[in-house]
Amino acid sequence: MLIKTKRNHTMIKALITDIVLIDIINFSQLSSSQQLEIVVFLTKSFKKMIEKMLVNSNTPLSKFIIGYVSTGDGFYCILNPRLKGFGPILGLSFKHFSEHISKKYSYFEGIRIAAHTGEVNEFEDILGSKNFIGDGLNDCARYLEIKSFAISTVMVSDAAYENFKKFLILHKDFNTLLTKRELKKSTVQHFKDKHGYEKRGCLIWLRKSGIINPPNINYNSII
Repeated sequence: MLIKTKRNHTMIKALITDIVLIDIINFSQLSSSQQLEIVVFLTKSFKKMIEKMLVNSNTPLSKFIIGYVSTGDGFYCILNPRLKGFGPILGLSFKHFSEHISKKYSYFEGIRIAAHTGEVNEFEDILGSKNFIGDGLNDCARYLEIKSFAISTVMVSDAAYENFKKFLILHKDFNTLLTKRELKKSTVQHFKDKHGYEKRGCLIWLRKSGIINPPNINYNSII
């Protein structure tokens, strides 16, 4: 969904889409050299992973992920709105790939991942580059505050899970694939974030994990 709003005579492009947040566990406890090493390696590795995922669909990376926002100890991936519902699956692929990275760096404890569907606002930063802000990013981060988080899972907000279910209805081959991979889901998790707001979501994981390619769709119909 594309929403155009006008603020202070400036047209701002607001999008409702899937957001996937990657958070490096205990990042602040690493030395400066370790922080730089793991961020550079994760960024390059995940980029290569996604590029391989997109080979069969003949889709450029910039159409699949329309935004990348660094958080210092991780990053947000903002997906093309045409892929609403695929965010949790991308999170599962990130989770699988990170397990191999843990074998390379002994100090790397893994990543926590949250998937959410929310509003993001695109703007041009002082360098003229595309950037994003919005409640969707903030809300996504709140889902990492859940106390029962397990390292092998992806935390999915209630909004993201509803779109995930719609995605599986639309793309029945993905439903079949995830059934074969033994997709598991926790009971609904209720918790209050640091601001006291009630949050709902669930944890998902695959008993037979792996990297799952996105569907081959017409991205140009939206962006």
